[in-house]
Amino acid sequence: MSGEAAGEGPVLVVGSGFVGSEIARRLAGAGRAVTLASRGRPGRPPEAYGARWTSLDATDPAACAEVVAGVGPRAVVLVHGPSDVTWCEAHPAEAAEAHAAATASFAALPGLDRLVMISTDNVFDGASAHPVEETPTAPANAYGRAKRRAEELLLARAVSPATVLRVSLVYGHEPADGGKWLNFFASCAHRLVRGEPVEAPDDQWTTPVLVDDVAAVTALLLRPGAAVPELLHLGGPERVSRAGWAREAARALGVPPELVRPVPRASGRYASRPENTCLASTRLAAVPGMGAVPLRGVAAGAAALAPAFRTP
Repeated sequence: MSGEAAGEGPVLVVGSGFVGSEIARRLAGAGRAVTLASRGRPGRPPEAYGARWTSLDATDPAACAEVVAGVGPRAVVLVHGPSDVTWCEAHPAEAAEAHAAATASFAALPGLDRLVMISTDNVFDGASAHPVEETPTAPANAYGRAKRRAEELLLARAVSPATVLRVSLVYGHEPADGGKWLNFFASCAHRLVRGEPVEAPDDQWTTPVLVDDVAAVTALLLRPGAAVPELLHLGGPERVSRAGWAREAARALGVPPELVRPVPRASGRYASRPENTCLASTRLAAVPGMGAVPLRGVAAGAAALAPAFRTP
């Protein structure tokens, strides 16, 4: 039985980047009618996996209303706004406005089964190695402040059931010529298979989560009638330094781990990241269906992704 036939209506995914596109692909594969909405067309055509795309400036309330009228979604996933921490640090006002404006527009949308916003571990200052949903937030950078404000807007104004899903550092395969900055794992993997050295901080820690697993959990949250908390954390099962993670990638790719050169985070683009960009959860395990979504650790994730990076 298709998702439509089961009473699971159309889904609008706002943001067609790395995470948004994978969520759309997962939902379309499960039989749901999915529309991706973003300023620019995704690099991977949504039609290739059964979804569609529409142009949207998510900071324009009238444009958001027009897209909603055309799609008629039963659920909305917000994966919008700039997510490059370094860029946001250099453009804090623009980052804040981009995240807040779209959130406000979609929070006012009635009649949805659920509205899910993908948020970040950067809402914490890194003092805790294992922050859970009850841990007080304290953003340490402009990206974290923008996302935290968007979280507050969503939960204060949503007129349909809404959930903030904070995710830790998301990774997966991306082509080297994708035309933008790549997720950390993909960036390292492409350089390693070319035999190039990789500099990675040995003093910046994360709980990496595979993009496939983020999509699977998001799909669970969109099930009509599911009992879902307003706030959830999704991190991978292991806390690892970026340097240690890059060495795991090297092992999976069959290249010398010595190509990975540990450096302090203060020496490069990770200077604005907290020491810990990690997440733990006291609530996720109780979400119906989570038992069927085993979250993969860094070794399993690297092994699953390695063939795609070895293929020219």
